[in-house]
Amino acid sequence: MSTTTVKPTPTQEQTHELSFLESVYSMYDRAVATLNLPPGLAEKMKRCHSVVQVRFPVEMRGGIRVFTGWRAVHSEHRLPVKGGIRYAPVVDQDEVEALAALMSFKCALVDVPFGGSKGGLIIDPRQHTESELEAVTRRFTRELAMKGYISPSLNVPAPDMGTGAREMAWIADTYRKLYPHDINAIACVTGKPVTQSGIQGRVEATGRGVQYGLREFFRHADDVKLAGLSSGLGGKRIVIQGLGNVGYHAARFLEHEDDAKIVGIIERDGGLFDENGLSVERIHAYMYANQGIAGYPDATYVEDGLTLLEAECDVLIPAALEGQITAKNAPRIKTKLIAEAANGPVTYAADEHLRKRGVVIIPDMYLNAGGVTVSYFEWIKNLSHIRFGRMDKRLDERRGEAIIDILEELSGKQIPANLADRLKIGAEELDLVRSGLDDTMCKAYRELREIYWKRDNVRDLRTAAFVSAIQKIARTYMEMGT
Repeated sequence: MSTTTVKPTPTQEQTHELSFLESVYSMYDRAVATLNLPPGLAEKMKRCHSVVQVRFPVEMRGGIRVFTGWRAVHSEHRLPVKGGIRYAPVVDQDEVEALAALMSFKCALVDVPFGGSKGGLIIDPRQHTESELEAVTRRFTRELAMKGYISPSLNVPAPDMGTGAREMAWIADTYRKLYPHDINAIACVTGKPVTQSGIQGRVEATGRGVQYGLREFFRHADDVKLAGLSSGLGGKRIVIQGLGNVGYHAARFLEHEDDAKIVGIIERDGGLFDENGLSVERIHAYMYANQGIAGYPDATYVEDGLTLLEAECDVLIPAALEGQITAKNAPRIKTKLIAEAANGPVTYAADEHLRKRGVVIIPDMYLNAGGVTVSYFEWIKNLSHIRFGRMDKRLDERRGEAIIDILEELSGKQIPANLADRLKIGAEELDLVRSGLDDTMCKAYRELREIYWKRDNVRDLRTAAFVSAIQKIARTYMEMGT
């Protein structure tokens, strides 16, 4: 296959918008059409197995308020199922099912042995006190746990939009009180504070995975050439939407460790642009001190921040919500490479249009898999009841010292202290987490790009990612005989 030829799409460009769930299903169907699956298996893998809706009262502010939430289980080909819990003022069953489906395919793609799940609760965390959020979270946990939708062996939540380590600690504590004899109770949820059996590197994990995924993309000359870019991340102009946990860490790492230039940042109250580059750290600090980026003095402020999605740049990283690039604005997108750090930021209609134009998209189900990968490491740590590195750190240090002694004896020279220190370092938990995440992202990308370049009926990286995941899930079902 020529590295300069964009494969044509076999279908007419879609111009009407689908719901988030319909978009996921359409992307799934596009991949299934390239495969020869047994009758009925494709439909079995497509839709959610179960969804529970709960409504529960919480006493607050002198009255009773009723909250509505969901937990969806997409696939149980592996157990436990895995997926975050989202707190947002606008969330519904359609969204939760779509996110659960993406989780199944994401876990399969990166070889994390979980099925897919997702949860959502209609609540605006910014409108509640910490004590109110704790009361709501603990009640939501009880509702889900008593129905089998939270369990270290069946269903393991994690943070998502509107939740974090604090909420995960409340969930873990509530579950342990419900099931005090479960020795693995702390593994019922991941993304916990490190002091509460969490793991080093979990907060940065999704953003770090975005960085590792982009690094791997730029290691492959054919892929970079397909996007019309030059090699290396250094100097690449990046526009990023969303400076929350994922976007902030991705932007910070790309800026400081890969010498990329963050020229645009989009937030809910507008956007900032500077062709010479923005300081992610200063903007992040300003945003949290002022509850927004409006008024930031060292960049051009754009009131309609979404227009910066259409700014000229080398890499566009949507790291906020789903459905940000649509049929309406896709024709005006000028970037050469879209790196999906959020879930579902490009709709199916926009995806069809951008594919036809030759815009390369690194898909969400691969690029934001860092969070679930490190959650897997945390779950394993909790089940083993020992922190990573505890058994072998000092052994590695002594081995390094022995190597130094041998080299100095053979050469008759003393190794410089700075080099000796590097050889003597034993791996800490964070080192092991980052190493495992890097390896996971590299291996998964190489698998999906091999499918793209070797199969003529696979015309983009997203379809390749779906094909890889579907094949793995299908193989599991067929080997189980179900």
